[in-house]
Amino acid sequence: MKISQIKITPDTYTPFNLAQGYRVGDLLFISGQTAIDDNGQLIGIGDFDVQAQKAFENLEKVLKAGGSSLKNVVKATILLRDMSNFNKIVKLRKKYFTKPYPADTICEVSSLFSSEALIEIEAIAVADDAAEWER
Repeated sequence: MKISQIKITPDTYTPFNLAQGYRVGDLLFISGQTAIDDNGQLIGIGDFDVQAQKAFENLEKVLKAGGSSLKNVVKATILLRDMSNFNKIVKLRKKYFTKPYPADTICEVSSLFSSEALIEIEAIAVADDAAEWER
């Protein structure tokens, strides 16, 4: 089975010694995406909405680099610093994902990579050329 690292430019994860993700056959395993901009800086300090939008945008960017898209996410794990943002996540899932919505785990955590990070999203997806959805 072919395994390839998913690479983006710029790769803001290089300093952390981890991959953005891997494509293993027809599956993509994407590392947790946060509100990091192309300069490696966390944006939207104190603003969940800004950070959540950027995290979803970063997720989409890595998925595309791996030959997939948000519509092919089959499992998402969303880590929140504050579960009071749960209803916002439900709305964002409808905005960024399509039916049938992915399996999902949403957890509140005490901290992420930075004490100012409010959200992180990791995903498993099927490659575009292998996805045959029964909708």
